[in-house]
Amino acid sequence: MPELPEVECVRRMMRSRLEGKKIVAVTVAPDEIVLSGTPPEAVVEVLMGHHVRDVGRKGKYWWLELDEKPWVFGHLGMSGWIRELNSPSRRLHSHGNAPLDDEDGVPRFLKLLIEAEDGTRIAFTDGRRLGRIWLAEGPDKVAAIQKLGFDSYEELPTSAELGKVLAKRKAPMKAVLLDQSVFAGVGNYLADEILYHAKIAPNRTGASLSEEEVGAIHRAVKSVIGHAVKVDADYEKFPAGWLFHHRWGGDKGAERIGNHSIVRESIGGRTTAWVPDVQK
Repeated sequence: MPELPEVECVRRMMRSRLEGKKIVAVTVAPDEIVLSGTPPEAVVEVLMGHHVRDVGRKGKYWWLELDEKPWVFGHLGMSGWIRELNSPSRRLHSHGNAPLDDEDGVPRFLKLLIEAEDGTRIAFTDGRRLGRIWLAEGPDKVAAIQKLGFDSYEELPTSAELGKVLAKRKAPMKAVLLDQSVFAGVGNYLADEILYHAKIAPNRTGASLSEEEVGAIHRAVKSVIGHAVKVDADYEKFPAGWLFHHRWGGDKGAERIGNHSIVRESIGGRTTAWVPDVQK
């Protein structure tokens, strides 16, 4: 599933390719689910002939800031992706080696295609139809965005401030990290990676953490997300020692990382990979 680094990757790509440019062509595939009931022609009308002023993001949500409102908002869901056509493209781990385009060169599972005045073409695709596109007057008018906590990349509080937040949490840290009203943008693989680097067991409660352990969580959030964003969420550039490389493969992934066994169990309602020898 796309998490904060992946969404930041596509946000930066769209900003660099579309900022300041006029949109001259728009294709919207009819899809009541992905479009959240918005008529395709309404999305076309909002985009067509308008300039992109900026591309925003908070947590896993992104939006196109246009020269007039409403703006276009989106969420990648479980398998949605945004890429520039006719350009080398990143892909999600879950995409595997499946072709991105059909035999005619049309993006597979196309939901939205935007063409700028200079010929740049940006496509939103989603094979599982779990992503969303909708219109709103601004992020302050989107309830889901307003319910988010701090953005885990751009708004990470100090370690002391984080400690105050975690001291009130009696849920397992895996669940706390996945709680978007706290750590906006963190998903399953990031949560496991952060806890592995912080050496904290996923079933520990937030309230049980010492000041030093909160500091370890803070450093891990900053370093793990920071590196993932730095390499444009290219998982092949994640350090060899990351748990990420051992999570998947075969029925359940690798059994060990180094000399330590990897345990997989459901914690906080999500499948969790962790290393008891390391995480306490």
